[in-house]
Amino acid sequence: MITESNILFTVPPLGGGGGVLFAEVILPLALPKTYTYSIPSIFADKVKPGCRVEVVLGKAKRYAGIVKSISSEAPPYQTKDIINVLDDEPVLYPQQLQLWNWVSNYYMCSEGEVMAAALPAHFKLSSETILLFDEEYGDDFSLLDHDEYLVAEALLIKKQLNLTEVQQILDVTHIYPVIKRLIDKRVCQVWEALTEKYKSKKENFVLLNPQYDNEDALGELLNNWTKAPKQMELLLAYLHLIKTTGEVTQAELLKKSGASAAQLKGLSDKNILLIEKRAVDRIKVSPRSMEVNFDLSPAQETALKEVQESFTQKNICLLHGVTSSGKTQLYIKLIEQFYNEGKQVLYLLPEIALTAQMIRRLQIHFGGNIAIYHSKFNNNERVELWNKIKSGETRIVLGARSALFLPFKELGLIVVDEEHDASFKQQDPAPRYNARDTAIYYASLFNAKVLLGSATPSIETYYNTQKEKYGLVELNERFGGVKLPLIEIVDTRTVVQKGKVMISPQLKEAVEKTVADGKQVILFQNRRGYAPYLICGTCGYLPQCKNCDVTLTLHKFSNKLHCHYCGTTYPKIIECPACGTVNWNERNFGTEKIEELIEEEFPKLRVARMDVDSVRGKTAHDDLIRQFEQQRIDVLVGTQMVVKGLDFEKVGLVGILDADGLLSFADFRVNERAYQLMEQVSGRAGRKDVQGKVLIQASQIKHPVLQFVQLHDYKKMYEFELANRKEFFYPPFSRIIQIILKHKLKDVVDEAADKLGIALQKDLGDLVVGPAAPVVSRIRNQYLMEILIKLPLDMKRIQQYKKVLQNHFNLLQSEKHFKSVSIVTDVDMY
Repeated sequence: MITESNILFTVPPLGGGGGVLFAEVILPLALPKTYTYSIPSIFADKVKPGCRVEVVLGKAKRYAGIVKSISSEAPPYQTKDIINVLDDEPVLYPQQLQLWNWVSNYYMCSEGEVMAAALPAHFKLSSETILLFDEEYGDDFSLLDHDEYLVAEALLIKKQLNLTEVQQILDVTHIYPVIKRLIDKRVCQVWEALTEKYKSKKENFVLLNPQYDNEDALGELLNNWTKAPKQMELLLAYLHLIKTTGEVTQAELLKKSGASAAQLKGLSDKNILLIEKRAVDRIKVSPRSMEVNFDLSPAQETALKEVQESFTQKNICLLHGVTSSGKTQLYIKLIEQFYNEGKQVLYLLPEIALTAQMIRRLQIHFGGNIAIYHSKFNNNERVELWNKIKSGETRIVLGARSALFLPFKELGLIVVDEEHDASFKQQDPAPRYNARDTAIYYASLFNAKVLLGSATPSIETYYNTQKEKYGLVELNERFGGVKLPLIEIVDTRTVVQKGKVMISPQLKEAVEKTVADGKQVILFQNRRGYAPYLICGTCGYLPQCKNCDVTLTLHKFSNKLHCHYCGTTYPKIIECPACGTVNWNERNFGTEKIEELIEEEFPKLRVARMDVDSVRGKTAHDDLIRQFEQQRIDVLVGTQMVVKGLDFEKVGLVGILDADGLLSFADFRVNERAYQLMEQVSGRAGRKDVQGKVLIQASQIKHPVLQFVQLHDYKKMYEFELANRKEFFYPPFSRIIQIILKHKLKDVVDEAADKLGIALQKDLGDLVVGPAAPVVSRIRNQYLMEILIKLPLDMKRIQQYKKVLQNHFNLLQSEKHFKSVSIVTDVDMY
């Protein structure tokens, strides 16, 4: 691998800050600050905030940076010139630059990291190393060794090669020594070129020669046709297609007519049909029809009016509607309203892969007026969508959290569906932003409205409604008057079964009755795999990951042991490495084991599993949902994937197999999350016609959260949690910053954490908790230590404290001993 440190690159000399104007440029790197470059006079009229410019960082590495601002004030250092301007018009609006700046400041990361997350990959150009042949060397390669000769000969012919081409010539990956020798012998020089990766998609269109546009000329051509009957058939097929479709592509014509490319070429050579290459959209667009042709129930109508009234007073409103109350129909009516006002709308969902139903539902009403933006699109498609949204051509966008960074022009409404969902919080890499909170700031830049929707709102959001910071509209009845499901708690302590109870007799009987009644069953277990851990029955040995301090999970489908933290897989262990016996016991159970047990207990039932392992393909999740919708599956076993964004008419029973597991995490949000998960999965039952039933298996049957779930009483859960949070100064009464230190040596990370903890306590006192090792203290061969900072709800003081934190991080990493310690800052940890 060639880097700046091991090759001296040859580049043209750069300017030195003699220009009148200077540009502050954001580079897509985790740099502590932005850099200022001088603007040569030839670019003075072209450089604008939001444009991409080509600049050099270091000796020769070239990047496409985004111009943040322009000033006539020179920085206190010698500047380099901007080399080139890559855009005629800015790729960003001022609001996006403001958003980047806010995310950078609030979430304690660099603007470069925000840029890397926000822009499509093809906008983030960086230099590609190219070898240039030195003509002065000549063509005598007799003094070169075999590898040098191969590369030199290729350079003589092509004059330049990139690193990939050199690797292909030598058929090895380690090419640096060969290139170093060629540079030393002056066979070639190294150049850094910036390449634009986006290319528009071209397609051949077929047109009739204009001389045959009138009926007389065309009739004369056809009447006098004597030879090439196949070409005649092809021409007639074209004339039929052009009348029905308006324009004809070469691929479509050949497919519909069954003709060959040679026959089409024959007509082209005769100048009867013309072939024209045009740029086309990669994303197929549905007809731009708009059909919001349904009526709301009286309760929905009231809620919609209350939301509209709330928006006249406040820009943010929470729609708290019980499961299956028809919140989506309200969203659709609001989207239609803002669309008709000429505004753009962003509909955010927690995980785009889990929302196939929602995509289909919205496309029924909005057709080609709605665009989908998610990780399944390739980089070229993302650029095209970006440009359509920037131009205002696309006005409704459905997307996951990254859609927040799209360049909206006239944003009027953001809908954040399932606003409580933890998937809205980015974990790795930076920026570790919460899309819900970022959406609220982004909307404020346009004076746009934000509608937060959930059956189980986050404590923080509901607290903001009680403080009258947000509006609140409640929808307390299910659509169609269907009752909320009846919830029954099964005490697993009374069930006589070997090991942990998987399927109690009560649940087994309920599954039989539900399927016999023509209904479907969802069984929820929030652990994937077959057995979450194995233990040797003789000596107690636990197979663990060599990279992480966690036990391995047995997956029966792959017949391997998996680490769910780093992804490493291991062969299944037969003999215990510690004592040599084969006495393995399986502890706990995952979705694979439940699926197997149901198939054994109910051999006639059609069983399927929905978890990360079973829906890996691009369309696997959607295919599984369709099968369940069409009642080709009787029992669906799944993790929290089955909780999100799903609406099945025929589900009569939901089984929550291990509520104790949901209530036993070491996290201050454990009760809130357990309630949300259980209430959300319960809401899948009885969504049409008849009341559904939910069976919750638990041993802690007196746990308060189970009582709240049984009564569907969100407000009691909220009051219970609020009292606990207030006592221990947790959100919503504080803001939490989690600091994680990582290093490959345990002694180093422990020492660094202790030093940082002592320094922070001097400045922040009781606001500092820790340092302490987390529950999983080693991941991917990095030892971890964490410190929590609980900050008061005062934005000015919070900003001051963040500066204090950053200063201490810089001081720590300025010491040679701790330079290699990674510090990860997670603001508003979720």
